[in-house]
Amino acid sequence: MTAEHAPAGRRKALGLLELIALGVGGMIGGGIFSMLGLAVSITGHAAPFAFLIGSFVAFFAGYSYIRLALTFRNDGASYIYLRRAFPQRPEISCMTGWTVTIGYVGTLALYAFTFGAYGADLIGKSGDPAIRMAMSIGVLLFFLFVNLRGARTTGHTEDLVVYAKILILAVFAVAGLQTVKHDNLFPLFDKGVDSVFMAGALIFVAFEGFQLITNSISETRDPDRNIPRGIYGAIAITSSIYILLAVVAIGNLPIDRLVKAEEYALAEAARPVLGEAGVILVGIAALLATSSAINATVFGSARMMAEMAVEKRMPAYLAARNADNVPWLATMTLIGLGGAFTVLGGLEVIASFSSMTFLLVSIGVSVANWKLREQTNSKAWVIAAGIALMATTVLLLVIHLANEKPMTLLAVLGIYVAAGIPAWLYGRGSDGIEPHSRTD
Repeated sequence: MTAEHAPAGRRKALGLLELIALGVGGMIGGGIFSMLGLAVSITGHAAPFAFLIGSFVAFFAGYSYIRLALTFRNDGASYIYLRRAFPQRPEISCMTGWTVTIGYVGTLALYAFTFGAYGADLIGKSGDPAIRMAMSIGVLLFFLFVNLRGARTTGHTEDLVVYAKILILAVFAVAGLQTVKHDNLFPLFDKGVDSVFMAGALIFVAFEGFQLITNSISETRDPDRNIPRGIYGAIAITSSIYILLAVVAIGNLPIDRLVKAEEYALAEAARPVLGEAGVILVGIAALLATSSAINATVFGSARMMAEMAVEKRMPAYLAARNADNVPWLATMTLIGLGGAFTVLGGLEVIASFSSMTFLLVSIGVSVANWKLREQTNSKAWVIAAGIALMATTVLLLVIHLANEKPMTLLAVLGIYVAAGIPAWLYGRGSDGIEPHSRTD
């Protein structure tokens, strides 16, 4: 339901606090919990700077999302922004929609992988991959059941979950600062300055999620004021948490122990700070974060798939809905692909694929904003700087993978080819249907 077709007098549900909760909840879904070990393995003591690089990229990407969302208020999706920018080239927006979808498959896999890793660690089975996989698949199946029943978390409940996560992490961070060993923080750039940018590119998926705010514009009070504040505020809060936790982790544990812990490095870092209670606290925060992120991702992305199917940009069967108006086949397809990726892909493959995907999508959105900049009243230099920064980040990620993990790069490229062919065919076969529910 669009804002202009909402019942008269209905109070819109989302204020600034809800928007920030939505953005922070989307970003701290599996990010710092699973990305810290990877960042440390690439850039050593300079890992906090890698998260700082990621935050810069997110701020520039957020600018174009904000300007487009405030201009096309019923069109809160990357797919639609490209559709508006290139109305005569439906294959471009179609491929963007498919890219966003496979990106969500990647993030679902990341969240499920992280849930399984921390869940297994909490029960003392961190070294058992079968337990990790079982817990990863289990949480996906649970939220498949939840979503098929049409259940959704209310705004106030989501606020509670998100701020509970922030509180737990804040307690750990404040306590951890008291026990930081300064010698552990140096030498700062022990693996070279270039490694900071490589790591920043790899962990960009930790900042994916602020886009959810633009998808809620029709339910937002005073969007001209709250959408920009919500996005920039969410990025600033998340970035501060990531950087602070990276400092605490490196300051309390030797690098080799963080690298060895890998996907549950943050829990390992909590051990010398708060003992076993710290490990449990961080583990609970990770389970809360990944659970809410899985639910939100499935809920939103399955509906986008169904809408694309209605517009003949995806297989028609994905538009099928059950008695509760849930796109059940799209939901099952999404969960199935996410589960397969979780089982078959390692953490670095999942992170590399997800980060590169959302970097490419953000570049596409920025290009759309460049083309529509007179309509969106955007500053050309900000868009150009953002595109240059994101393109450089993608290039660095490709170079890192080519040099260090060539098989990972081949796996990522293989996924793009497998998804790109049907996306191109559906785009080229478009009958020119204009997306519905738009009122400029």
